[in-house]
Amino acid sequence: MDQSQKIKREIVEIGKRLYQKGFVVANEGNVSAKLNQRVIVTPTMKCKGFLTAKDLVTVDFMGRKIGGELEPTSELLLHLFVYKKRPDVAAVVHAHPPHSTALAVAGLELPQNVLPEVFLSLGRIPVAPFGTPSTQELPDSIEDLIMEHDAILLKNHGVLVVGKKLEETYFKLERVEHFARIFSIANSLGRVEELPQEGMDKLQRIKSGRENKSR
Repeated sequence: MDQSQKIKREIVEIGKRLYQKGFVVANEGNVSAKLNQRVIVTPTMKCKGFLTAKDLVTVDFMGRKIGGELEPTSELLLHLFVYKKRPDVAAVVHAHPPHSTALAVAGLELPQNVLPEVFLSLGRIPVAPFGTPSTQELPDSIEDLIMEHDAILLKNHGVLVVGKKLEETYFKLERVEHFARIFSIANSLGRVEELPQEGMDKLQRIKSGRENKSR
């Protein structure tokens, strides 16, 4: 199996997970992966839970279709923008998981000083200003955030996560939604206690050590 077919199988699998988890419904959401000078992306107007490899579309970095029978996602501009800004990124997932999207609707970002696991893996999860979907406004809305953040809440829209591998990127989305659910439940109980500064300092040293080892 060549690399292109492998990536397509991964995208199909992730589409199923997104749909089964309720992170997308109907024809929502989009997934892409970079392969050399090409991007393999989900098509527009197709349910992500029932995709096949033949449904996927291949484009160049200008957005020109070079493979596939269907048309690419209407959010292609967003995916291409991420790849141009972040050469280290090779996968992008955009979805509408309920708890984190609810926070995006409320304009509430997910703080980095609540759960150690989230701080170590994702850090701060900010809210981008609203940008009209399927227009240049959406990529523009994340321009000030995408260089420093792998997970962004899109105001009144959903969640964007990026990473080096497809499955790793999908797991980031799971972590964001899990944290959003915990955060929402804690808020409903009337109290969210932040980690003490001493604890945050220790976590920062752990995180810096991990980053140094990965270089």
